[in-house]
Amino acid sequence: MSHIRGKDTSIEVLVRSYLFRRGLRFRKNDRRYPGHPDVVLPKWRTIVFVNGCFWHAHANCKAFSRPKSNVEFWSVKLMRNGERDRLQHAQLVADGWRVIVVWECELAKSVREARLARLYDQITATPDGQPGIIDDTIPAGSKGELGAIV
Repeated sequence: MSHIRGKDTSIEVLVRSYLFRRGLRFRKNDRRYPGHPDVVLPKWRTIVFVNGCFWHAHANCKAFSRPKSNVEFWSVKLMRNGERDRLQHAQLVADGWRVIVVWECELAKSVREARLARLYDQITATPDGQPGIIDDTIPAGSKGELGAIV
């Protein structure tokens, strides 16, 4: 567990290098905001979280599986992680930010370029876009979830 990195993971570096190549400038892991976002784009009032499917218990994802040992510990931990994410995202939206969630499974080689291009479009669609959460993996209008844009 001590070797698990909290920042500068391979998927975060992948996303940041793509955005930088496309000309976007940002802050990384800014501790001034709830959740220490992976990418903060002040010009676009947008924050990007790059989530690992396991650590954030990505629902309906084939890359996520619950551990078979120490089930109680992991269930509580992963549930707490998800709840913390929801609270942090809600606070950021209340502060007027757009929050975009990019999942590890969306960055698989077969779909990576399409997801990164869509991320760029989501960021640059409007300079002062309406606050909300953009998570392509949550069906809009599903009960108890935040939806595609809230």
